[in-house]
Amino acid sequence: MRHFSHAVVTGGAGFLGSHLCDRLLAAGTRVTCLDNFLTGGPENVEHLQSNEAFRLIKTDVTDFIHIRGPVDLVLHFASPASPVDYLRLPIETMKVGSIGTLHALGLAKDKGARFLLASTSEAYGDPQVHPQSEDYWGHVNPVGPRGVYDEAKRFAEALTMAYRTTHATDTAIVRIFNTYGPRMRADDGRAIPTFLRQALDGAPVTVAGDGTQTRSVCYVDDTVAGVLAVAASDLPGPVNVGCPEEMTVLALAQSIVSATGSRSPITFVDRPVDDPMVRRPDISLIRRELGWQPQVSWNEGLSLTLASLTAPAPA
Repeated sequence: MRHFSHAVVTGGAGFLGSHLCDRLLAAGTRVTCLDNFLTGGPENVEHLQSNEAFRLIKTDVTDFIHIRGPVDLVLHFASPASPVDYLRLPIETMKVGSIGTLHALGLAKDKGARFLLASTSEAYGDPQVHPQSEDYWGHVNPVGPRGVYDEAKRFAEALTMAYRTTHATDTAIVRIFNTYGPRMRADDGRAIPTFLRQALDGAPVTVAGDGTQTRSVCYVDDTVAGVLAVAASDLPGPVNVGCPEEMTVLALAQSIVSATGSRSPITFVDRPVDDPMVRRPDISLIRRELGWQPQVSWNEGLSLTLASLTAPAPA
C-alpha cells in the first residue's frame, strides 16, 4: 500500500469528493480540490479552508488542468451523478466524462501520478446478470435519457484503459454503487435524500413503480475507504466498490419513514425510463485482493445521516 504526498481531486467539492478530501488530509496527504460548483458547492469543503495542506480551485476540468509541482495521485470524481442533475445537464455530463477525463489523465501522465477514475454501477445499466461482477459488460441503452451518464462513464473507462496500454499511465477504475451519507444534496433526486427530505417535511414519500426494484446502498465512509484502498494498490480495475446487501426501494422508504418518526404516507409514482430493476455488487475481487468490505450497517448509516441533517447549524 502506498502513501501519497499530493493528491488532486476533481469534483472535490461534491458529496463523495469532499469526503475523499477529508480522508486524504487526515492521512497526511496534501490536497488540491478542483470543482466548478455545477452540482457540488464550496460549503462542502468550507471546514477545510483553514488547513494549509488544502487548496480549493474553482475551475472546469473540461477547459484545462494545470497544477504546479509534483502530484502523485489524481482522483477523477468530477461529474453530475444523479438523474436530476445529468438529465438537466446532459452535454456537461458527457463533456466531463470525455474531455474532463482526457485532461485528468493527461495530468496524471505528465506528473507520473497514479490515476483513479470514479466510474459507476450504471456501467452495468439495467443488468441481465445478478449480482454484477466486473467481468459483466452491462446492458445499457445508449440513446435513452440515462445514456448521457452511463455512456460518459463507459467512455471514460475505455479512455482510462487506452492511457494505461498506450502511455503506461498507472491507472485504476472503480465502479461505485449507490452511496449515501452527510452532505448529500436534499434536491439531488436520488432515492435516499429524496425520501429523507420528504419524510422530514411530512410530505408524501414518493416511491417509483411498485417499489420492488432493488438497490444496494453503501455508507460514504465505507465507499471512501474502498476507493482509497484501490488507489493505494496496484489494481487496474475495474473494481466494484459497494455494499452487497440488497434492499427494495420500498423497504428503503419504509425504514426512512420509521427512522425519522414521520407520519408521511408512501405514494407510488411512475418509474423513470431505463430505471434498473436490480442492483447488487459482487465484491469478491476487492475483498480477496484488498480485504475491504463495508463496515457500517444500513441502520447505523441512516442514523448518522439523519443526525447530520437535523444537527443545529454552527453559530
